Amino acid sequence: MAKVGYKDLLANGCHFGHLTRKWNPNMAPYIFMEKNGIHIIDLNKTVVKLDEVTAALKQIAKSGKKILFVATKKQAKDVVAEAVAETEMPYVTERWSGGMLTNFATVRKAIRKLGSIEKMKKDGTFENISKRERLFIDRQRIKLERNLGSISDLSRLPAALFIVDIHKEHIAVAEAKKLNIPCFAIVDTNSNPNLVDFAIPANDDSSDSVKLIVEAVCEGIKEGLGERKVSKDAAAKDAAAKTAAKGKESDKEEAKA
Repeated sequence: MAKVGYKDLLANGCHFGHLTRKWNPNMAPYIFMEKNGIHIIDLNKTVVKLDEVTAALKQIAKSGKKILFVATKKQAKDVVAEAVAETEMPYVTERWSGGMLTNFATVRKAIRKLGSIEKMKKDGTFENISKRERLFIDRQRIKLERNLGSISDLSRLPAALFIVDIHKEHIAVAEAKKLNIPCFAIVDTNSNPNLVDFAIPANDDSSDSVKLIVEAVCEGIKEGLGERKVSKDAAAKDAAAKTAAKGKESDKEEAKA
């Protein structure tokens, strides 16, 4: 896994914070200096925190659990969707619906509804209903896909959240906190890092900054998934070898008899 260093972060503008008048005092430990009325983030601390987050998320992925990515701001949603899609982890990039975590039972109903519509299209039922009904169902499908994003495969609550801009995604942060779901996030100088479990101090308004950090995190997740696959394959191979050995022993016993 390639490590993101100080120079990479600097080249992608990860050090630029918000105007000094918009800062959150809890970000003081992560601020290097003030320049032209803007806070500059200490990238040495960003490197450390990014490594911590990547290592933690790698272990979660290795355990087979899901990590939900949340990034609905214009600058972040496309780069997050593209990077996260490669990991097959769920993500929300259009709109965070209130209760998505705290009222997950309702979300599951919506997921099942979307599944039933997809099934209708595949088994030919969709073609046997009236044009008006098809139009209504299509509108339902579009709305569900927009609201659910890629969480349609999420059968249970995620093990963790990764958030871009906790100031904007404050509802998601609050829901995760209520359910004791750990939060990992890119936190800019206008936000409170104490609201999440793992904060990466960095510019969350630049698509280049977000892309660099999210891709680094996703590389760690892919590495964890790869190690999980290797472990499972080794376990399956070992189980097959044991079964074969038992079969040979059984054949020997029968031959003696």
